[in-house]
Formats: sequence, structure tokens, C-alpha cells
Amino acid sequence: MPARVVVVGAINTDLVIRGVRFPEPGETVVGGVFERHHGGKGGNQAVAASRALRRKPAQPRGRAKAAAAFVERAASLGLSERRGDVVLVGAVGDDPFGREELEALEADGVNISEVAIHPGVATGTALVLVNESGANLIAVAPGANATLKASEVEAALQRHIGPDTVVVASLEVPVDAVVAAGWTARAMGARFVLNPAPSGDIEPGLVRLAHFLTPNDLEIGDLVPELLDRPVEAAEALVAVDNELAVVVTLGKDGALLATQGSTRAVKPLSVTVVDSTGAGDAFNGALAAALAERRPLLEAVSRARTAGGLAVTRPGAREGIPWSDEIDATPEPR
Repeated sequence: MPARVVVVGAINTDLVIRGVRFPEPGETVVGGVFERHHGGKGGNQAVAASRALRRKPAQPRGRAKAAAAFVERAASLGLSERRGDVVLVGAVGDDPFGREELEALEADGVNISEVAIHPGVATGTALVLVNESGANLIAVAPGANATLKASEVEAALQRHIGPDTVVVASLEVPVDAVVAAGWTARAMGARFVLNPAPSGDIEPGLVRLAHFLTPNDLEIGDLVPELLDRPVEAAEALVAVDNELAVVVTLGKDGALLATQGSTRAVKPLSVTVVDSTGAGDAFNGALAAALAERRPLLEAVSRARTAGGLAVTRPGAREGIPWSDEIDATPEPR
């Protein structure tokens, strides 16, 4: 059976003005460059998992363009060789942004049959200002993401969970939808990856549903506030409470940390030049889910995820920088 990943999460359109001074209240600032990107943790993680399960398609050239386009379209429909399938469970509005997001996901090989289209509500949208020094201000209107229902998630997972399925969910959608993902995954024998992002208060019961927990070094402080700024001890404390849990902490330029019952391992970072760190965590989580669905050993899965996240920061754009399977394979382990 091929590997299968089911992602539950948000789908957004990101509207960015880059290289502009932040305005004061009531002030209008003119300048910068406008960009539009596909986004949302759910969409990004689904693309990351899909790419981690297939090779990068050849770039079409000259007379071969039409043939290459056909091959890529066939790949997106599952007609060419790939090591698994990725299903996204989420919601968009019945609007141009929603249609464009679905087209982009499908072109990247993601099964969008479980993405609900909700009329009368806008597709999730993020407004991002990036100043000259790279700092950002972000406001997000969740739109359709906030309308995703627990019943929709449960029904979707029941249709798609099978042998070796890994379910991954993040917190840009309603918490009851994430709880439904965890309960359904466990009830049907799938493994559940909880990415507790964005940061905030998290119900302990939700954490107990996870087989794998993937906070970053800030988010783990929300999970164990008494061990703030001590990620190693915080990860070990979580594992001590649940001996079936594996905690994977992403540490940015310092790599990652894997804590399981009786073992804590450091995963070395790649040595890379950072161009854009947006979406690195999503690349990590998608690649981790894909590797787990392939039944790779846990340390190997975390190492592949580290590599995916490391490669992602070397290219601009949250989704544009996500690497493919052959790029992950070709990257040597850091010494």
C-alpha cells in the first residue's frame, strides 16, 4: 500500500508589501513591492508532504514543453510514479482566491476532494507588511478556515484513513476540528501529528491525542510554561507524562530536538544561507508526516524533515521554497 498523509489545516492567500516602513496609526505609507503568495499551514504542509513523496518534475524546454506539461499534469493526478498520496481537509470561500488556492494545490499533487467550499464567506487572507530590515507585521482574517466543522473533519478522515496513514493538524482552524482529527485518527489506527502552531493556549486533552508533537522553541514554552526557555527539559517533561509520545522541537538555526521515552537526541542543522524563513516549519511538518507514512525510522524521519526545513529557507516564498524528494535525498547529513 502506498503511504498516505491526511492534513487538516488552514488555506490562505497571503498579500504582502515588502520593503516599506511600518505606518503609524492613521498614516498612509507609499512604497515597497506587492507580492501575492499561496499560504496557510494546512496548504503548505500538504504541499510539503506531496513533494516529499515524489521527484521534482523536469522543467519544460522548447518543443518538449507540451510533453513535459502533460507529464506534470499526470503526476498531479497520481498517474505517474510516486510513493504516496496526500489529502487536504480544509475550507475555502466561493471566491477567486479560493479557486486559485485549489488550483495551486491540485497542481502540486494534493487531493482537494475534502476541501469544503463555503458560500458567503471569504477565503482566509493574510495581510503582511515587511519592512526594510525584514521585520514583519501580519494580520489574518481566517475567513472560511474558521468555519471548518468537526463533523466535516471526522467524515473526511473516515473516508481516507487506511494502513500507514499519518494525520497532521495545526491550530489555524477551530480547535474542535483539530480534536476531531485526533480522536478519529486514534480510533481508526492512524498516527496523529499535532503541530501546536500558531502559539497560544492549548488544551492538555488535545496534546494527549498526539503520537507526535512538533512545537518550535517558543511554542513548547506554551505547553510547559514552568520550563520556559528550556526546550530540552520541557520536551522531556511532556514525554514523561505520556510514554507513547514523541516530541520533536524545531530549533531554527540550531536544528531540532527529538525526545522519546528514555532518549533525547539532537538533530544537527544544515549549514545554509537563509533567504526567507517563512514556511520552514510547514516544510518540516509535511516532510515529517510523509516520512512517517513511509514507515521510515523515527530519527531518519526527523532528519529528513530537518533537511526539508533547511532547504526551504534558502529560497524566497513560504511554499515556493519547499523541496522535493530527490532534493532531500541528495542533501548530505551535516557533520
